[in-house]
Amino acid sequence: MRLCLASLVTLFGLTSVPVTPLIAGGLGVTPPDQFSVPDGFVVELVHEVPAPTQGSWVSLTVDPKDRLIACDQYGGLFRIDLSDSPPQVSKLDIDFEGAQGLLCAFGSLYANVNLRGGDNGLWRLTDTDGDDQYDTKECIIPLNGGSEHGPHGIVLSPDGERLIFVAGNNTDLPDEFSRSRVPKTWDEDHLLGRMPDARGHNATRMAPGGFIMSCLPDGSDRELIATGFRNPYDIALDRNDELFAYDADMEWDVGTPWYRPTRVNHVISGAEFGWRNGTGKWPKYYADSFGSAVDIGPGSPTGIVFGYGAAFPEKYQNALFIADWSYGNIHAVTLTEDGSSYGGTYETFATAAPLPVTDMVIHPDGAMYVTIGGRRTQSGLYRIRYEGDMESDGANASSEEQSAQARSLRHQLESLHSGEPADSADLALVFEHLGNSDRGIRYAARIALEHKAPSVWKDRILGPTDLSNEARLNGLIALARHGSESDQDSATTALLKMSFESLSPESKIAFLRAAALITLRLGDFDTQQRGQLIHALDGQFPSGNDSIDRELALMLVYLQAPGATESIVEKLKDSPSQESQIHYAMALRRSEEGWTEPLRRTYLEWFTSMKTAKGGRSFGGFVDNIKKEVVASLSGGEKQRLADAITPPKTSEDAAQETPRAFVKSWSVDDLVDLISPAKHQPNYANGKAMFAAAQCYKCHRMGLQGGILGPDLTSAGGKFNARDMLTSIIEPSRVISDQYGATQFLTEDGKIVTGRVVNMRDGSLTVMTNMLAPSSTTTVHRDEVIETAEATVSMMPSGLLDTLTAVEIADLVAYLRAGGNANHLIYTQPVANN
Repeated sequence: MRLCLASLVTLFGLTSVPVTPLIAGGLGVTPPDQFSVPDGFVVELVHEVPAPTQGSWVSLTVDPKDRLIACDQYGGLFRIDLSDSPPQVSKLDIDFEGAQGLLCAFGSLYANVNLRGGDNGLWRLTDTDGDDQYDTKECIIPLNGGSEHGPHGIVLSPDGERLIFVAGNNTDLPDEFSRSRVPKTWDEDHLLGRMPDARGHNATRMAPGGFIMSCLPDGSDRELIATGFRNPYDIALDRNDELFAYDADMEWDVGTPWYRPTRVNHVISGAEFGWRNGTGKWPKYYADSFGSAVDIGPGSPTGIVFGYGAAFPEKYQNALFIADWSYGNIHAVTLTEDGSSYGGTYETFATAAPLPVTDMVIHPDGAMYVTIGGRRTQSGLYRIRYEGDMESDGANASSEEQSAQARSLRHQLESLHSGEPADSADLALVFEHLGNSDRGIRYAARIALEHKAPSVWKDRILGPTDLSNEARLNGLIALARHGSESDQDSATTALLKMSFESLSPESKIAFLRAAALITLRLGDFDTQQRGQLIHALDGQFPSGNDSIDRELALMLVYLQAPGATESIVEKLKDSPSQESQIHYAMALRRSEEGWTEPLRRTYLEWFTSMKTAKGGRSFGGFVDNIKKEVVASLSGGEKQRLADAITPPKTSEDAAQETPRAFVKSWSVDDLVDLISPAKHQPNYANGKAMFAAAQCYKCHRMGLQGGILGPDLTSAGGKFNARDMLTSIIEPSRVISDQYGATQFLTEDGKIVTGRVVNMRDGSLTVMTNMLAPSSTTTVHRDEVIETAEATVSMMPSGLLDTLTAVEIADLVAYLRAGGNANHLIYTQPVANN
């Protein structure tokens, strides 16, 4: 007898769940009725790809006759004629395989091949005899490939005359390219050095990382547009001809300060996005990195496409659809104009488990076509169409006009991103906007400056000038990247003319970055310069601003500032999130100043406390490697005296863990809802922040710039939910489960139920994360052993998180959430009525 999942649910007294029987003999292709999509949308399975003959599809495009062309990751090209029912699928006659980017343009099929052992690069396929089959092929831009971080998506340029394509960080720049919008001065630029991945991944890959470039239809006139990506699979242009990419990060780094959530990047001319290997990824707040438009979270980005031309409601016609291969999501990103660039929000548009989405296109019939597959997983082609009522949402014409003007100014500056000699009008425009409040505009101005010889502009940066602090700082960054050793003294002098204390938070970060680049690129600070910088930064750490404090810690350690070690050890102890703690531990590994034996002991004991911390697969290795470097720096005598801190006595695992808080009560919402009323309790900020850590919220959630990224960012939760809603979400996490953070239950032939989120796939295996507090804890599920799946009704957020907190502590925690972690929020200043 074989129990179905519904029977097991009933047997164990669980809430009934909808169960969808699957194809006999294994999981097969994901059925359309297992998709979760917004009301009015319908999902249809167009074609179940037979693996033995058609492989696993990873790229998709529409040809001039409105047919689809798909490519198997390890095999050939297939044409799908949608005019027949069922659609007719045929293999193209040409011997060709491994395309991870396809585009029909200029009477040809362009394909970016990325295949181990293959002839990788950008290819052009042409039908020369008019028989509706491609019969010639030529590699127009050879590129190295073979890893999945190779050549990827291709789009047509806004003027319709060029190709634009993207490649991941394991792809070298072509041997020859005509010009570069990115100043060719890329380097690692780490003040205290960095460590490679603890598992060795990409340890030898250096800047510039992944890149985007354009070329003419024959592959000539190659122009580098942007660099510093990890592995964006695809790119897309919006109606304003602005370019976007959806970039990945290393999931093994989850839980570390250098993990950056997958993100949508607005790709402006000459931009650098800061990917470096191991611990070295630049934070998005660096002045010389353009950052992100929308942070998404953990995932594995693949195809992206704007909804233009879809017969969808207006909201979705204008959305940027982005595919997440590992978590099985298609997100709809709503981009909002933010000056010359963009911000935005996103929602989960379609999800299922498993749903390894590889590519998407909007077809002239008004539907979205989606391929799943990759890594020899079961592949399929789906159609998503809309059957509901159309709605219209009005746009803010005034806001759009202001943004259009800002973009126009940025484009004017970007027209100077070439090696053409600068005239006085050009330089006047650049200097006028080098300190512009709009990040995109001042970034474009700095890149324009860097394309001109420093001899024609550095005097204005270094000498007496009417430039603002922001403009001078950006100019100093430009000079550090392009100047010579002879500029070091004057650049440092110009920097020190500014009062650090009086700068805005953003300019303080730019000041510290400029100082780092000056000493890294132009030459070490001498004794006098170090002393002047130490004096300029005296008393500024800690500032209470997480980003500033992180950069201050790096600089103070680099300068070996008196008292810095003690201050940073205190900050290490006080920081509530493990990400911030690891950042300060990384900085302290290079500190040589002010160590006492008690400080050493506190520092070394921190490594023991981190044994219970959780993160991705490289997390523990990174912490161990930091410790090894610290221990190696100790003298023989120090190692003897601190032996018990370096290698604590072995105890049982339970004893090694931090003493757990005592159980207080299994709280209900009704127990607490009266107490958390503002009229009943004057909240305590420090205690609320401490309880955010005690309840393990930092493990999965961010508050401000600190915390994890496996769950929703809670910084703005107070503006969306009232106090009772917050309590309900914490105490009863399974009452409402977001599609984005939901789990799937898999029933296997041996009666085992595995509940979690699919995070990886290969061949016939699914890797399922079963514990969000320990993201490296996974279970392997074999597709051919799965007999049923269902949407989980139990949240992956653990219950009972408040059971060790008192009622007052919970009230302070809820106040902290409602305040978004802001100590100056009105919730802490408004008086409580006397009762």
